[in-house]
Amino acid sequence: MRKLCLGTAGVLAMTLLIASVALLAARVLQKVVELQVKQQMVLKNGTEVFEMWEESPPPVYMQFYFFNLTNPLEVLQGEKPLVQEIGPYTYRETRPRVAVHILDNDTEVSSLNPKTYFLDREMSVGDPEVDLIRTVNVPAVVAMNLATSTPLHLPAEILLLLYEEELFTIHTVHELLWGYTDKLLSALHKFRPTIDADFGFFKKMNGSDDGEYIMLSGKKNYLDFTRIIKWRGKDTLNWWTSPDSNMINGTDGSTFHPLIGTDEKIYVFSSDLCRSLYLTFDEYVTVEGISAYRFVPPVRLFANVSTNPDNAGFCVPAGNCLGAGLLNVTACKQGAPIFLSPPHFYLSDEKYANAIDGMHPNKENHEIFLDINPFSGVLVRAAKRMQVNVHIQKLPDFLQTGNIRTLFFPVLYINESVVLDRASAVKLKAVLFESSVVTNIPFIIMVLGVIFGVVFVVLACKPSQAREEGSVDERAPLIRTS
Repeated sequence: MRKLCLGTAGVLAMTLLIASVALLAARVLQKVVELQVKQQMVLKNGTEVFEMWEESPPPVYMQFYFFNLTNPLEVLQGEKPLVQEIGPYTYRETRPRVAVHILDNDTEVSSLNPKTYFLDREMSVGDPEVDLIRTVNVPAVVAMNLATSTPLHLPAEILLLLYEEELFTIHTVHELLWGYTDKLLSALHKFRPTIDADFGFFKKMNGSDDGEYIMLSGKKNYLDFTRIIKWRGKDTLNWWTSPDSNMINGTDGSTFHPLIGTDEKIYVFSSDLCRSLYLTFDEYVTVEGISAYRFVPPVRLFANVSTNPDNAGFCVPAGNCLGAGLLNVTACKQGAPIFLSPPHFYLSDEKYANAIDGMHPNKENHEIFLDINPFSGVLVRAAKRMQVNVHIQKLPDFLQTGNIRTLFFPVLYINESVVLDRASAVKLKAVLFESSVVTNIPFIIMVLGVIFGVVFVVLACKPSQAREEGSVDERAPLIRTS
């Protein structure tokens, strides 16, 4: 019996250990799981993946932080602006996909992505319809920039004086975000109907979409899952001065292909930023108990042309290159002198932050990041942050500009954030657990092999016991002396 147990333990130990090593070396079960994931991550009618993509994602919050100018008279006399950050004013954002159509034999999908915003008073510092902000008068700046050094400068100056328009204006948060009727624009609208009488930084964006997207379904290649190939009917942009800068690369930032590696570049196209950008691996993080890779834009992405020649295509007009961190989106924003940057000029040329008192850039509050579960490609947490700046300078034709310095005045910055909700996190954890059980089977087999190996060693090293002892008479000596 002992020899049988010894042999069985030895055979099982060797068999299990060899099998586990073979499975690990060949990655058989891992390849099976990965193949299954690749096949499932396809936008196809009737699948859970398609339903999750089509529905509104987990709660998305749009937070607005305004920079209130506290020394307008001094600024017009040439002193440095002093601003006070006020916010957040938080809105819950819903963004379901509508008008969805499957195209080209299930390889492409088209959709619209309207966004609607609902104020969350509990997460806001005040009432946006009451709180007042002093900031740049953008309609007046646009009018002055268009008319300066032209025969129209005198009529424009008369209109500005007539309607008492100054370089800086005071409006409620709600008006600045969603629009107000401007006297100057109303007057210009009478002469040119194409000019809108209303102005707001996010006017007409509440309840509307930014155009049709056509993206790949992932049917041909899982790496192309939800990769955008056309926006507004075009496969390239036309705002920039080089083909690379005008490329539409990546997804819309809400979905990604599965099986992501730390050596990858994650590409995202953002219509808000008027460009595509890429992010690289930064660190390992955990969100709701789910492991994730954090991707952030590298410093090189925002660098000036001398450091990163690839950014020459974003110099508009051609050759008019800005310092690190600043992007001229005037052409993308209907001619308004809008320049985008990270909040508080984070990762930007120091001269921009130094020109404004009240800038306090830091990584924690002002960095863009994406936290992605690498196995599923599911976005578990993210923050898209950008700052809206207006270029202002002294214009001799207009009294309203006084002796102001040439600078990029920060108006507001946005933090659009999302965290995977609890229900979605539970579902994802279940999927990850199932996959981990399958992929860890070789280790389970190896542990069993080690256990049987230990049993084999114990049995082999244990000394053989004498035959079982008999009765008292049987143990008695054969020759007795008494």
